[in-house]
Amino acid sequence: MQLQAENRGIQERLNSTESELKTMRDVPKVAFAVSLGGNGLVKTTSGSKTLIYKDVMTNIGQAYNSETVHGPDSWSLLHPLHRQRPSNFPMSAVLYKNNNRIELIAHEQPGGEGSDTASNGAALMLEEGDKLKMVLWTNTQIWDNSNHHSTFSGFLLFPL
Repeated sequence: MQLQAENRGIQERLNSTESELKTMRDVPKVAFAVSLGGNGLVKTTSGSKTLIYKDVMTNIGQAYNSETVHGPDSWSLLHPLHRQRPSNFPMSAVLYKNNNRIELIAHEQPGGEGSDTASNGAALMLEEGDKLKMVLWTNTQIWDNSNHHSTFSGFLLFPL
């Protein structure tokens, strides 16, 4: 009887472990990395401008398209900016979630000699259908080329 009780206990733990492993396997695999693409300056002097990241380097789980980044769950996002030449214009871009500004800004004052970079990142709670975008503020600029200096990336940390 004692062996049967131990056997039942072991079987219950095994079933529980198998269930947990199945749940972990079923978690969506999501990660993306994109860059502005092109070869040169992106600048705005009359109003803000939504940045369109054209070069898709990684898009596991198809969470990125040029119009939406969709949840659900908890994401980590990073958006470095780059300026190649000295300029009278600062670099400044801000992240928006569902057209609401998130205080997640990458900013660098007008540059001197050489190139400048700025970067920021955060973990966000997203739900299915949430839309994210990066916006270049008025009188600012960034630069990109085939080396992917100005990028936007994100990955699913864990589902809730």
